[in-house]
Amino acid sequence: MQVYLVGGAVRDELLGRPIKDKDFVVVGTTVADMLAAGFHQVGADFPVFLHPTNQQEYALARTERKLGHGYQGFSVHASPDVTLQEDLQRRDLTVNAMAIEVTDLADDTPITGEVIDYYGGLDDIKSKTLRHVSSAFSEDPLRVLRVARFYGRYYDLGFSIADETLVLMRQLVASGELTHLSAERVWQESSRAMMQTCPQVYWEQLFSIGALAALYPYLSSTWQHRTVQDMILSSLRFAGQMQLAIHQRWALLMASFLLDLNPTLFNNTYRDEDLVDTAIAAQAASTLGNAAKVPKALTQFASLFVQQAANLVAIEQLTAAQKIDLIQACSAHKEPDKLSQLLVTSHVLQLARQHRQMMLALNSFYAVNMEAIAPELKGPAIGAALRQARIEHLQTQANQS
Repeated sequence: MQVYLVGGAVRDELLGRPIKDKDFVVVGTTVADMLAAGFHQVGADFPVFLHPTNQQEYALARTERKLGHGYQGFSVHASPDVTLQEDLQRRDLTVNAMAIEVTDLADDTPITGEVIDYYGGLDDIKSKTLRHVSSAFSEDPLRVLRVARFYGRYYDLGFSIADETLVLMRQLVASGELTHLSAERVWQESSRAMMQTCPQVYWEQLFSIGALAALYPYLSSTWQHRTVQDMILSSLRFAGQMQLAIHQRWALLMASFLLDLNPTLFNNTYRDEDLVDTAIAAQAASTLGNAAKVPKALTQFASLFVQQAANLVAIEQLTAAQKIDLIQACSAHKEPDKLSQLLVTSHVLQLARQHRQMMLALNSFYAVNMEAIAPELKGPAIGAALRQARIEHLQTQANQS
């Protein structure tokens, strides 16, 4: 019997990141041997066991064969003759397919600390590349979401997805396999991705390869408007930096429906006619949340945020009566913190709007150079002409957006 630390723990140790969970693969043993050692089997048909004292996961080395659609359509083969190399080959990414041998089932101290790397994970760690292990990647549509999630997790370290892996991800989307994923499994991956430091990366990647259209078509359609996409992605980026809670981050994503109907809502003005748009968008957020099996509390918060967006964005303009009504609508008299969370979420979207405006200005600044002004100009006239040309460029860009 040989025992190996595998997967995320090895990857994160090499990256210098905290190790949250340890997973192990056991080679050369049987279910009976694991049970005799006091391990508790998880599921009757799946060779994964929990350690009797620390509850860490130990799996028998196994291979898998695709039989049906989705991520559950596999036949699992686990036996003492399955090698570590065969087990690691079925994993998604090379950075997740490395191992370190440990002493035994009772002692997870590394024997030598040498990293066993059959598929180039060490090289991909150095080059900061997320790359699939083998063609078996295409057998599991859930890996499209997993790669996008890892991309968001390690985006701040400079990681990128290998071109050949992106090709396989797009092929999986085009095959229609994503439609066989359960809503619960999609939410499990999405919720984990939502709480990364760069949550916007996950959603942007899904949109770019067509996965968002396959999973959430109505949400994807709102992102066809570049203003909506830019503001939501920017707001999610700020939400990650500000460490907002998951219900606030989900509410910002659901604001896509509102911005699609009314892209100028977050301009710090209050109009009674905006209330119609907020009601429609709130219903869309509720419908999607229910269909996607999003926890009820998150869907309720997101729907409330979208419903009250017109009021939240223009607090200072509200009458005394409108403020009292807002307190009632948000149940702030019972949960004062909820109103604070709604206001912070609203401010993040306004920050995203301001950021987009200034990025347009910065682009105009860079877009106009000396070639755009008369060559005979001298001295201070050069600066004045550049300034005016940049102003006119920005005005044109703002009108087009």
